[in-house]
Amino acid sequence: MDFLQPWIQSFTSNATVTAKAAAAAATTAASSYPAHLYQGTNFDTLNIFEKWWAEWYLWIGNPVLATGIMSFVLHEVVYFGRAIPWIIIDRMPSMRKYKLQEEKVPTPAQQWKCTRDVLISHFTVELPQIWSFHPICEYFGMATHQVPFPPLSKMAWQIALFFVFEDAFHYFAHRALHWGPLYKHIHKKHHEFSAPFGLAAEYAHPLEVLILGSGTIGGPFALCALTKDLHILTVYIWITLRLWQAIDAHSGYDLPISLRHFIPFWAGADHHDYHHQAFVGCYSTSFRYLDHFFGTDVGYKRHRARQAEKKRLLAEGKGAGNKAAAASLKTE
Repeated sequence: MDFLQPWIQSFTSNATVTAKAAAAAATTAASSYPAHLYQGTNFDTLNIFEKWWAEWYLWIGNPVLATGIMSFVLHEVVYFGRAIPWIIIDRMPSMRKYKLQEEKVPTPAQQWKCTRDVLISHFTVELPQIWSFHPICEYFGMATHQVPFPPLSKMAWQIALFFVFEDAFHYFAHRALHWGPLYKHIHKKHHEFSAPFGLAAEYAHPLEVLILGSGTIGGPFALCALTKDLHILTVYIWITLRLWQAIDAHSGYDLPISLRHFIPFWAGADHHDYHHQAFVGCYSTSFRYLDHFFGTDVGYKRHRARQAEKKRLLAEGKGAGNKAAAASLKTE
């Protein structure tokens, strides 16, 4: 068998060279794949946040994975980070004077049930959508990993458009969800708490999450499809503000620093809390003008007028007659 030895050595040597070449090629491809994302980018001109952004995508090495992780973590941190302070406020008797429905404070059991269901929804309904977010963004031509970021002035007017679009979409979609069969089979779950609290902002049927969530992300995709000029960072800022708005609207508190006291057409908790209390009317999210235009805030205005009259009579305290009259002004 000695005559076969040269052939065996030659085959082994060639196989070793081939394996090393393949490994080297794989290593080169793996290292160059994320690097090609920033070919031609002058990192010296970037600010610290833009450099961190690029380093994140380079470190993960897969844009789809990098965007997916960042999107999900952002959503969870913002959602629970904004909701937890309201849980603490619910345990503070000194804050009860700002609660819109003073007699209805959420119990720990209600808050736990809500948290459990929201987490299940986040991992089973929203997470799959988040993993498909990057490919959809690229399909519409949205900038994702790219740096530098757009100027703040551009992000500001784009986010303002998203607020207007989402509010209009939500008004009509939300109003439709109050139609008999849709309410019974979909929207009723969200109205389980007649006195809402922050965590309940996304306490909803999976179909409702999909339907109303379309208004949040639909604006950015529509703008991107038309202009091809939108960065995912702008969308992240928009979603952060939208989550804050939704949680505050469900907080159940009308604080002196609430935005509605400074922006007259802002809805806020004062507006949405009535919707949960009465089960109808006040269908918008951020603004009041559509409810005013379509007359779906008449009950809300009457209710708040009676409350104001009651407070006025109690403050004046002009005898038992007025006190009795004030006591008779019950909420709807």
